Amino acid sequence: MARRALCVGINEFESLPQSSWLNGCVNDANDVAKALRPLGFTGRSTTVLTDAAATKSAVMGALTKLVDTAKPGDHIVFTISSHGTQVPNEPGGDFEPDDLDEAFACHDIRQKGDQWDRDTVIVDDELRDLFARVPSGVLLEVLLDTCHSGTGLKDLEEIMQAQLLGRKPRFLPPPTRKGLETARALRALAPTGRPDRRALVELTKSRSTASKPVLFAACKSGQTASDATFGGRSNGAFTYLFLKALAGQPGAPRADLLRTVTAGLKDGNFSQRSTLEGPVKSKKVGFGQPW
Repeated sequence: MARRALCVGINEFESLPQSSWLNGCVNDANDVAKALRPLGFTGRSTTVLTDAAATKSAVMGALTKLVDTAKPGDHIVFTISSHGTQVPNEPGGDFEPDDLDEAFACHDIRQKGDQWDRDTVIVDDELRDLFARVPSGVLLEVLLDTCHSGTGLKDLEEIMQAQLLGRKPRFLPPPTRKGLETARALRALAPTGRPDRRALVELTKSRSTASKPVLFAACKSGQTASDATFGGRSNGAFTYLFLKALAGQPGAPRADLLRTVTAGLKDGNFSQRSTLEGPVKSKKVGFGQPW
């Protein structure tokens, strides 16, 4: 059995103004890497990519290597703390209820026309296709401390309001007013008119039967993940509370860890609620445990 991890945290973005930078993502990546050591993840088997090192090419290259070298019985972990965003679905792409793809910003995120350049963000379709290659018998766990959907709740107005509370949402709206209006128009045409949970669920439902990833996300589809401060130190609210729960209840079932995190978010007056996706049986055993 081998244990390997990739922990990504991005505070600074090459082409974004400092007002759009984050504070706690690098701490998240380093803190997760440290928390994994008692579980058998050594420094040599854990890759940490932060800021300028976390370009799309570097992240996807490291994640692809993590997947392609995995063998039955291995435990692999992928975590990312960054901005989430959305880009219009490509013609002929997979069906999306709001015709928008969820995406995660890399250090080299840049604008292309009125939208973000797909070559500088990690699109959910790319992750799903890569996760589908994980061999049977490999335990893949994913932690997303970023917004993963872009409902109307995350437009500019809400982001400004959250900043007044001293908490930065980890979400980037489209880079231009025209792009924002396009995204709003596409969302308005969504058949359900509700937040798109489908993208997150499908990350754990591979097109093959080989592997069933387990995924913790910082918030629900219609919410924002907070970049916050705890004891004078910056972290993602989810990552901080998840690692605190894991340290206090190392053998607790994943579902119990989620409940502890939820309680912490409520106590801290955070509006976000973290989620857990994966097979039902996986929720009844501890983090790092197969089922």
